[in-house]
Amino acid sequence: MGLVKYNNNSISAVTATGLANGAMTHIKTLTASASATLSFVDGADSVVLDSTYPIYVFKVINAHPSAENVKLNINFRDGDTAYDAVKTTTAFSASHYENNSAYAFQYEVSKDLAQSTGVQTLHINTFKGSVEDTSVCSEIFLYNPSSTTFVKHFIIRSINMGNDGANSFSEDSYIAGYCNTTAAIDGVQFTMDSGNIDAGQIKLYGIKDS
Repeated sequence: MGLVKYNNNSISAVTATGLANGAMTHIKTLTASASATLSFVDGADSVVLDSTYPIYVFKVINAHPSAENVKLNINFRDGDTAYDAVKTTTAFSASHYENNSAYAFQYEVSKDLAQSTGVQTLHINTFKGSVEDTSVCSEIFLYNPSSTTFVKHFIIRSINMGNDGANSFSEDSYIAGYCNTTAAIDGVQFTMDSGNIDAGQIKLYGIKDS
């Protein structure tokens, strides 16, 4: 696949991440209802995840867990049936406590991956304590998933209410990396560490090139 060039007409807006979201086309919305997984598979159930668009965007809206001490995760498949594409990523976060007792801005060495087939967390800290009003919202950009020349880069930005077991805090997570494969990525799956995605929506969009 060749490189993609953008003109001014193809990019009409910029998100909070500083990335373009102009000319976006809604492809599919999945709604969780005690769902073990939410999966977007190219060619299945009206999902498009191929060379139709050079950039795909997933928007996670209030994904709520059914259990405590879990995180929402993402993984990718590269032509097989398993969601186990090899990934290398980096992660950092900013947080601020509700009671103003603490704040942090740090690299999250335990949440990055190095040539791993495992899931990538979308946010740094787990949901602890009461989970009734907790959720996570995320935006994931996936670039040229159908390329058979380059690795597949992705960027994740999430906001959620974290908890250390005693106090709640606002957490802003930044995660980015690549699927280290030249095979096409044809599926993306979301799961919790354990239990279900109790509620929430995940929307898939494509961004046109010109």
